Amino acid sequence: MPLFLIALGVIGIENALTRYFAVAKWSEYGYWIISIVMAGFALSGVFVALFRDTVARSGVALRAILPAAMILAAAFGFQMMTANPFNPLQLQNPTTWPDQVRNIGLYYAALLPFFFLAGLYISLIFVLNHREIGRVYGYDLIGAGLGSAVALGLMFVIHPFLLAPVLLIPLALGPWFQPGRSRWVGGLLALAALVGGEYVLFTGTAPAFSEFKAIYAPMNTPGAKVVAEIRAPRGHYLLLDDFTERVDADVSNNAGLMGIAGPPATYGLYRDGNRIASLPKAFSRDAAYAPSALSAAPYVLRPHAETLLVGLSGGFRIAEAKALGATNIDGVEGEPVLKDALIHGLGPSPAMVTDPSVRLLDGGPIAAAWRAGPNRYDVIDVSADFVDAAPANVTGVTVEAMQAYLASLRPGGMVSISVSIRDFPVYALRVVSTARSALLSTGVADPSAHVMIYRSAWNARILISSTPWAAADIAALKAFCEARSFDVSWAPGMNVAAARASLFNDLPGVSFETGQMTSTGPDDAIANEVGAVLAGRPSASSGAFHIRPATLDRPAFYSSLRIEHPQTLIKRLEVLPQAEIGALVNVAVLGQAILIALLVLAAPALFVRRKGMAKEPRRLWPVIYFPALGLGFLFIEILLIDRAAFYLNDYSSAFALVLTSMLIFSGLGSMIAGRVGAMPKVASAIGLIVVLAWIAAMLIGGEDYLMRTLDQPLWMRAGTVVLAAAPVSLALGMPFPLGLISVGDGRALPWAWGLNGAFSVVATPLANLMSRDVGFSSLLIVAAGLYAVAFLVLPVGVKAARPVRSAATEPVPNPSGAAPTPLEFPA
Repeated sequence: MPLFLIALGVIGIENALTRYFAVAKWSEYGYWIISIVMAGFALSGVFVALFRDTVARSGVALRAILPAAMILAAAFGFQMMTANPFNPLQLQNPTTWPDQVRNIGLYYAALLPFFFLAGLYISLIFVLNHREIGRVYGYDLIGAGLGSAVALGLMFVIHPFLLAPVLLIPLALGPWFQPGRSRWVGGLLALAALVGGEYVLFTGTAPAFSEFKAIYAPMNTPGAKVVAEIRAPRGHYLLLDDFTERVDADVSNNAGLMGIAGPPATYGLYRDGNRIASLPKAFSRDAAYAPSALSAAPYVLRPHAETLLVGLSGGFRIAEAKALGATNIDGVEGEPVLKDALIHGLGPSPAMVTDPSVRLLDGGPIAAAWRAGPNRYDVIDVSADFVDAAPANVTGVTVEAMQAYLASLRPGGMVSISVSIRDFPVYALRVVSTARSALLSTGVADPSAHVMIYRSAWNARILISSTPWAAADIAALKAFCEARSFDVSWAPGMNVAAARASLFNDLPGVSFETGQMTSTGPDDAIANEVGAVLAGRPSASSGAFHIRPATLDRPAFYSSLRIEHPQTLIKRLEVLPQAEIGALVNVAVLGQAILIALLVLAAPALFVRRKGMAKEPRRLWPVIYFPALGLGFLFIEILLIDRAAFYLNDYSSAFALVLTSMLIFSGLGSMIAGRVGAMPKVASAIGLIVVLAWIAAMLIGGEDYLMRTLDQPLWMRAGTVVLAAAPVSLALGMPFPLGLISVGDGRALPWAWGLNGAFSVVATPLANLMSRDVGFSSLLIVAAGLYAVAFLVLPVGVKAARPVRSAATEPVPNPSGAAPTPLEFPA
């Protein structure tokens, strides 16, 4: 029970720290928390392995002291973290990055002690209860799973900055459940530490938004105020009222000449300090600006369109489409808070007025298109802010999504997708590449005849038709753009070179490697390359960027950088979009993780045989077995989270459901392993068969099943996720305790725990990089190989027991007065 509560508190605090990073900094840097956690566990395993007998002799005292020490370490560490002046933007500046690297080191210095002490406590419990490894590890995993669930539940009611103080409480409760007289000492120490820790947290530096967050400037404008707040695991939402908030629409510079008013004032909705939408101040969404907006062209080309809107931008996209003549409108809003605001309102922002011609659909855009069936829509319109509004929304601009869109269009209908070109035009080229793959899959021989592109200085619109564009459509688009000072970057039969002479918005080509412009006069960087992309040929940007289709297997939208060219990336660090930084953070964490893993692997070289200590055999199999488990488990977990995020159309719910399910079912699997520990090879074989069969099912039919059941109610889809996670998690919970049982009670036991932790550090960034560049299915294939290798190296059975002296074990009552017999531990 103490281990259960400690595991609950530790994983809860890990969740709290990750949420702090997402709110106060940027979520990409939350990977450091995972790295620090597992590094602490790995180093604690090595420490216990080196000083196993000393730790065991001091077991009773350590169990009493460690929870209190953990509470104080967590409190001081969190306080140091909030006071850290880390600024990610300065990390991208060649002159300021050394100071930020030092600040990253301060994060490790602040948080590593807590997770080292937590790992020390868990290792100690393993050593003191080596005969019940399966049961002990089961309680550890189940406690961790419930800790994650508790933390996520608390996020609905507690501010993200207050999660850590609340989650210190389980750590203080742990010692009160310890056996023996140490319960009172440990409990009172933990209670005193809790009081001191809470004092430190509530009187020290208060957590706050960093100045580089999007919310910082508007929140600090005169008269700004927060008018609504929502707390949830998916984010901390603030509705802001200040004079800077307007509808985020790309309107023509000619709007005044056209007699069209500009976008109206609104409230600004922020999630974790990042702006995601405008919400209206009045019941009617004022869309008088719509005829001058970049998004208006499809409705000019297709008057009275039957429309599917993907991303509703607080309802303003519906108002725009209605103002432009759309008749019946189906709307998909992937961000749950935004959808709820449309239906019920949010704070002072009113709900959308009921309109019989407008339907709000459940699920994501792919599900909406499949449900609609063929010949349903004239226009499918993907809004400019849809991809950034929620993590799961990236699936809406994949090949599979475009296939679904094209299948639901009427003859002559079109898909309209907005892409920002503020950072790199390459994102527009990636959407074009994705459209090309979707068109080819539907039997189109010449995709270039089915695509048109037009743009402003800030955004591009890609129009995709299931039928070739007619000359009248091309002429209508050119007339639309000329009246609004927009530019046509591609249309069938277009002379790209001649079009440069009449550009309204210069978009010069820039070499990423050198930072120098590649043109001397007016230029259109998209027009220069789109012909090659539509033909499937390399283009000027393909050497520096990945211009490849996005798929459900590789859905990351902001994954264009070629991380295999680190020198170029470092040289051009200051111009990289924030959304691309996550991959570089993963590379940095991976390098550090590999170093930690190598140090843990080398730990047995430091083992010194002391007087009276039984000689331990040197075995190679743990060096292969435990790293394979650490990597394989995380690969499967990350794959499941991604698939569930697509299926549920919500990344946060998927993360919570998968993590909790996997930890609890793995804990049950560990308890089963404890009962069959005498036959590790047989039990491991059964587990391997289940794992391989599950992986094969996921690879062969998993995606097809998801696509066929996307229209099921949410509760049924959530139940399907749990049912999918249960059998493989049960099987995944068995190999680790079976390996610990086979290792025995010597110093290899905590070392094996450290090995597993060290390679779990490696697994997270490696899995993210693999899924980004190779695809999520690669995680399953590699995981299958890792578990097969682990099975092959696991010994056939537990060797004969041998005597090992352990001062940590209480003496057995001996009425006869004879010398006690040494306890027998497995080899």
